[in-house]
Amino acid sequence: MKLFHRVILTLALGLLPIMALWSILFYYSMVNEINDETDDALEDYAELIMRRVLTGRPLPAPNNGSNNSYTVTPVDEDYLANNPAIIFYDEKVYIPEKEETEPARVLKTVFCDAEGQYYEIKVATPTFERSDLLRNVAYHIIGLYIIIMLTIFVVVSLVYYYNMRPLYRLLEWFDKYRPGAKKAAVPDSSSVVEFRKLSHAAQQAVERAEYYFEQQKQFIGNASHELQTPLAIIGTRIEWLVNNTPLEEKQLEELLKIQRSLARLVRLNRTLLLLSKIENGQFPESTDADLASIMHESVEMYNEIYCDRNITCNISLPEKYIMHMNESLASTLINNLLKNSFLHNVQDGKVQITAYGKVLKIANSGNRALDASRIFERFYHDGNPDSTGLGLALVNSICRHYDIKIEYSFENSMHCFTLKFP
Repeated sequence: MKLFHRVILTLALGLLPIMALWSILFYYSMVNEINDETDDALEDYAELIMRRVLTGRPLPAPNNGSNNSYTVTPVDEDYLANNPAIIFYDEKVYIPEKEETEPARVLKTVFCDAEGQYYEIKVATPTFERSDLLRNVAYHIIGLYIIIMLTIFVVVSLVYYYNMRPLYRLLEWFDKYRPGAKKAAVPDSSSVVEFRKLSHAAQQAVERAEYYFEQQKQFIGNASHELQTPLAIIGTRIEWLVNNTPLEEKQLEELLKIQRSLARLVRLNRTLLLLSKIENGQFPESTDADLASIMHESVEMYNEIYCDRNITCNISLPEKYIMHMNESLASTLINNLLKNSFLHNVQDGKVQITAYGKVLKIANSGNRALDASRIFERFYHDGNPDSTGLGLALVNSICRHYDIKIEYSFENSMHCFTLKFP
């Protein structure tokens, strides 16, 4: 998740309980304020009724169009002793004019006339529907929350655009950075202290990486070249022994085993050197390589080598299939995939090669799927003694070098390698 998205999500989740709590407090504050105003009006109306009762003046007609209603009921002293002198509460009141029941605020109190007679007066006035108020508050809070989040999104976007540009420039530089390749200077144009420190640390890390990269290249090159000479001498001497020395059958058999192991060691050394050169970017030159031509030549060669397996090869390629690559690496890529498809095929199996647009597929018959999570690891193979376990690792290294996406699948008893060129 990007930092910008994380900040927005954190703010959204953080504001949610705050807005919920605020809406609850706002709702109850509004209810209390409305009740206070209504209670004051009820007190005034009750005082009017009590004054008229005490002075003998005519009382207002009940339900006289004002939606207010009242009742005056004589009570005794025991009633006064067992009930509060004044009380406010909510209840449902029937409104004759509307012929329906509505919520009302009610005031109930007791007063006494000059003759010592106690009366209970009950005054009611219609009030608001709490469910309607709650629903309206919820709608407005949701709307306010959306507006606040949109405002935050715009503000955070502007803040990130103007203040985080140095960080994103540095990240973009790191995405393009390749050890040993020509590169632009580390971006260091920010006036923010933290970003300048980050750029300085990145520059130091790059310098260390370049230093160790050069050391590694020198070591690998020197080690490989130093190994080639003694390996060649050993191979020559074994061959001389086999051809010029009277040997017993057992001795000859052992020498041939050594010769095969030595040949495998030579192949390993050459492949590891090639892998290192690819990963070190030592194949900078690229041309328009015709993969179709390379494919036909390689298929013809492997058909001869593995003719005893009776493998059928079906090729569906355009007359020319041009990709901008180093020609040597293009040949290595195709040869390793084809060798893999012939070497790990079955008796009377088949190889299918198809290309369309920027997609190339090479499939071969097989008995079981390979471990897709490890198939491109170095030295991983299915137990075949003729395999060094470096062929597909070499293919994967070339694909990474040219940003080619390679995928493996096993469908209908066929191992399929798909190359998607950029």
